[in-house]
Formats: sequence, structure tokens, C-alpha cells
Amino acid sequence: MRLATWNVNSIRARVDRTVEFAVREHIDVLAMQEIKCKVEQFPFAAFEDAGFHVEAHGFSQWNGVAIASRSPITNVRTAFTGMPGFAKDHEGPDAPQEARALGATIDGVEVWSLYVPNGRSLEDPHYFYKLDWLAALTGYTQETLAANPDLALALVGDFNIAPTDADNGVPTVVQGFSTHVSTPEREAFSALESAGLTDVVRPIIPTGFTYWDYKQLRFPRNEGMRIDFILGSHALADAVTGATIHRDERKGEAPSDHVPVVVDLDFTGDDDDDDRPMIF
Repeated sequence: MRLATWNVNSIRARVDRTVEFAVREHIDVLAMQEIKCKVEQFPFAAFEDAGFHVEAHGFSQWNGVAIASRSPITNVRTAFTGMPGFAKDHEGPDAPQEARALGATIDGVEVWSLYVPNGRSLEDPHYFYKLDWLAALTGYTQETLAANPDLALALVGDFNIAPTDADNGVPTVVQGFSTHVSTPEREAFSALESAGLTDVVRPIIPTGFTYWDYKQLRFPRNEGMRIDFILGSHALADAVTGATIHRDERKGEAPSDHVPVVVDLDFTGDDDDDDRPMIF
């Protein structure tokens, strides 16, 4: 399975580019974020004509997530257990949920396309919503893997966190003053990993950004951030055979400000191959 995640920043504006990438790179499962449309507005036909099944979750021109797969998509969910909601000036536990999560099972792999809240600023209610959202995701991960330790679980998408200083190349984003790099956000990301997940791309590609703002020549200056991830359970991590960050997708006409992150997975488990290199 070739699994990819991409914050497409409006699927209607970039459908041709997105489908062309998926076909050219032989993607089997593509998780998308920021589709920025209602479900009925999603360009299903373009994906279906290219041989994909598609599930989408969106309410308006904001947020939104989707999954395209060459294999059938089952067990579709639009929220994980405990996922909080948010609305401006809304207080209390019953805030409406945003379209930020879409889970499904594909060929035995549980895949979640996730668009983690931005946070906006360290004093904004959206920042505390972000931390609550991540805490609920961690709780869901812990419960899911405790019930099924050998589950191939993939949490993929735009996490809006640069977990280390090396993941932040933007001079104006400073720890202690900015979201994405604050200690509580980084601790929340670490908690996800402690719940039984691994950043399966970093061991293969230790450096490199996945997002560059459109402003202030961020891309030509390579002032980007690594905020798009594929986090996998041990069953998924053990199946990873390769990974790529497609930096060139930030180039060309009307690109997204994010680029695709891709992993190759092999679940055949050929334990009889004595020629495999030993990894310590």
C-alpha cells in the first residue's frame, strides 16, 4: 500500500493537480485536509474516473477532510471518541464539532485523515481547543491500541505542530510566543507518540519541511515548517519500506502551501527472507 497525506488547501481549486499526483505517483490511499467544501460540492467524479473510491466530510468553505482509495472504504467515521467541538464565543461542552477528522478501514488498515486545529495565538480560545482536541485524540489512540495492540493504525494529516526546533524554519515563529512550537503543543505531540505511535517518515527522511506560507517568499527562502505527518502504530511502522516528501509539489501554478507526504507499506511479513538487512 502506498499511503499519502496532503493538505490540498481547497480541493475544488486543485482537483486536477491532486488527481494527477495520485495517478502519477501510484497512490493507493490519499488522505486530504482543508478540502474547504461541503460534501455535495466535492469533485467526486474526477477521482472516481481515475479509479478511486472517495469519502468526504465537510460543512462549509472551512476545514474539511477526505480519503480517496483504490480499495473499498469501510467503517467510515467523522469523529473519534471524545472529540471536542468549537464555536466562537461558545462556552460549555456541547460546542458543534468541526469537520477535522475522517476515519476509515482500508485493506485492514485504520486510517484517519486529520486536520488538527491551528490554535491561532497562545491566548486564543482556539489554542485551548487545540490542546483539548489533541488530548482526546491521544485518549482514543490509547484505548484503540489497548484493545487491539496489533492494529495497523495510521493517524495522518496536518498536525499544525512543529515537534522540534529543526522542524521550524520560519524566523518569526518563536517558541514561547507562537503557536505550532509552544511547549504544550509539543508535549501534546509527544503524548501521541507515547500512546503507541511513531513518526514513520522521520527515520527515513530526518530533515525537510512540508509547509511554506505564501507570504514573504517563504518557499524560495526555504523558510518552512514540518507539520504534516504520518504517525503509525507498531504494526504499521513495521510495514514501512520507504517514504518521500514531495517538495516539488509546492512549485508550479497555484500550488497548495503544503506538500504530500508518502509512505510505502508492505504487510506481507515475509519472515523467511534471510537476505533482509538486519536492523538494530
